[in-house]
Amino acid sequence: MSCWNRRLRRTWVAVATAGLLAVPVSAGAVNAAPDPSVSTGTATTGETTAGDTQFPQLTPEIARKLDDAIRKVLRETRVPGVIVGVWAPGKGEYIRTFGVSDKATGKPMATDFNSRIGSETKTFTVTALLQLVDQHKIAVDDPIAKYIDGVPNGDKITLRQLAEMRSGLYSYTTDESFAKDLFADPERSFTPQELLAYAWKRPGVQFQPGERFDYCNTNLILLGLVVEKITGRPLKDVIEQDVLKRAGLKRTVFPTDAAFPEPHAQGYSNQTETGKVENVTDWNPSWGWAAGAMISNLQDLRRWAGVLADGTLLTPATQAQRLKTEPTGIEGAGYGMGIFNVQGWIGHNGSLPGYQSLTIHLPGPKATLVLLSNTDISYNGFEPSVLFGQAITKIVSPEHVFFLPKPVSEPKRSASPPTSPPASPPASPSS
Repeated sequence: MSCWNRRLRRTWVAVATAGLLAVPVSAGAVNAAPDPSVSTGTATTGETTAGDTQFPQLTPEIARKLDDAIRKVLRETRVPGVIVGVWAPGKGEYIRTFGVSDKATGKPMATDFNSRIGSETKTFTVTALLQLVDQHKIAVDDPIAKYIDGVPNGDKITLRQLAEMRSGLYSYTTDESFAKDLFADPERSFTPQELLAYAWKRPGVQFQPGERFDYCNTNLILLGLVVEKITGRPLKDVIEQDVLKRAGLKRTVFPTDAAFPEPHAQGYSNQTETGKVENVTDWNPSWGWAAGAMISNLQDLRRWAGVLADGTLLTPATQAQRLKTEPTGIEGAGYGMGIFNVQGWIGHNGSLPGYQSLTIHLPGPKATLVLLSNTDISYNGFEPSVLFGQAITKIVSPEHVFFLPKPVSEPKRSASPPTSPPASPPASPSS
């Protein structure tokens, strides 16, 4: 789901970015040098905002620099394809696709493709939870034991600590038997209760609640169950009706099986039973559930980035609490309630087998960056989404360069359980 996504596979956690707005692609394509790996791109400029020097005009010159930087990362990482969007009011927009969506046919990526967004799902689940706080049906400092039985240390761990990744619980994605079961049958469906059963196999907790940050997908499964218990409705329905509909997201879905709306790219991963690169497009994301199962696209994520960062669906007081980040152990990176702040960029990333995403928002210039790729294969230990994000933000926001350290791969195919990732924020599962 993402690097703090310890990708749910590396926990496959997606760090969802905050606050993107969907805006129609405008005319005025930049004529860059012909390159078969680049397609469907536009770059438009807006009016200069007086006194605003934090973000450059997205001129043809900047577009060429971005093209070159993205192509370089694409070549080095061997990512099949990537979709990129950058927007800022008064500065214009940059929308591009690079590479291919299908290695067998060579079909190019397209800007309207749907994509699995892994841990970015967490931003939706926590939003649904915080809406219940605003309705005075729950409180963020309630212990999880008030709602769910059988949670280790459940009388001490609060909903806030679960959302902030400071619970001390073990992540089910680090359990050896979970990895074995997932890789043996990637198309099977997992229930939330089955996922928790993997987490409870380890006795006790890693540390006392609040002591430190540790990205844990178990936390979100519990929060999803709280939402279901309080509303009396399936989490899918709550998110689709109370979050997606209210946010105006029409192409974002919470699947309950392996269904993958067309059009979409083929996804490639080496997190397979054999360890070889395989087409994993139709793997069932149910194992990510509230932590990383969702699907979206470029323009919906653009809108969501803005909604998430601005707190459109929450009261100002609750949004302020959400954005109050705690240290993660990574310089310049903090994690709030289901959201991160990395060098000023607010949002989350996501990573599931075959796909990675990054959705982030820079409040000052109200800039948004969204990228979607069709592989989760790391390069020198780094998630591709992090490297793309770093390359892009070096150009558009040199004082706010997005970056996350190397994630820890998991679940692994080895005989020993994977180690926990560093105490730091995400970089792409879903879960």
